[in-house]
Amino acid sequence: MQCSSAADWVKGQETSGCRADIAPLPPTIHAPPMSAEAWSTKHGGIQRCVPLAGGDINEVERWILGDGTSVVCKQPLVAVDGLYEAEAAGLHILAQGPLRVPQVIAQGEQWLIIEDLGDGEPQPGLWEELGRGLAALHSITAPKFGFADENFIGSTRQPNPWTQDGHAFFATWRLRHLADLARASDSLSPFDHYRVHHLADRLKELIPAQPASLCHGDLWTGNLHVDQAGKPALLDPATYYGWAEADLAMTTLFGKLPEPVYAAYHEVRPLADGWWDRLPLYNLYHLLNHLHLFGVGYLGQVRTVLDRFS
Repeated sequence: MQCSSAADWVKGQETSGCRADIAPLPPTIHAPPMSAEAWSTKHGGIQRCVPLAGGDINEVERWILGDGTSVVCKQPLVAVDGLYEAEAAGLHILAQGPLRVPQVIAQGEQWLIIEDLGDGEPQPGLWEELGRGLAALHSITAPKFGFADENFIGSTRQPNPWTQDGHAFFATWRLRHLADLARASDSLSPFDHYRVHHLADRLKELIPAQPASLCHGDLWTGNLHVDQAGKPALLDPATYYGWAEADLAMTTLFGKLPEPVYAAYHEVRPLADGWWDRLPLYNLYHLLNHLHLFGVGYLGQVRTVLDRFS
């Protein structure tokens, strides 16, 4: 759907309007029905193909085309409807911030062509630049929590209905939602399912009020990139407007970023007292998702968080 203003894409979502710093979603960048390979023939075809790391759901390749351009092609290992439309929308919104994200070049139903950012060596000050960039990104806010549409966290659909209260949003559409999915896949016991729901009921006791900040949504270290110029860039978003602390929490789940990232962030956008101690609570969402997708290997970490905050 083409939107001419931010108000267009929240229309019907019971919002009272959008702040001027929320960019509109772009027109959907669909190519006519064709394969990604067929699209490439309009640019001289694929002259060279280099496999790139794609995670669990994508096959990712760098294509050197006949017209001399280099692009990145993403295709699913297992078809997931709406996956690349959601990613394209997220990349467009993240482009408001100072950190580089790849431009969307073309999109088909089951493929996505994006700008090739290249690969470089980290330049001096990279970590501080990343911290300041994330702080600036999180300073972009919305009047409500959520996003224009659902998107994906991994291959799991991530609901983002516009919600006035941040505690209600995180409780309902993050913790309870994933706990229900994990219970349905028999990865979470009835008792642990109850514990997650009970913890969700207590979020106001544990987490201070925060604005609805523009979040990457899947900010683990694998989605951070160093471009050809040695500058930080962001990849593979699960974008929504939510708690900035929750976005930062993901940077600690599978390997913490260097300390200068957090120090530089705090200089630009000071964090509330106790923020570091709250990070595992936010990461419960991602642990529940991994439990749902990959099984009981993550159950111990889920229970550790539940024990700590119960």
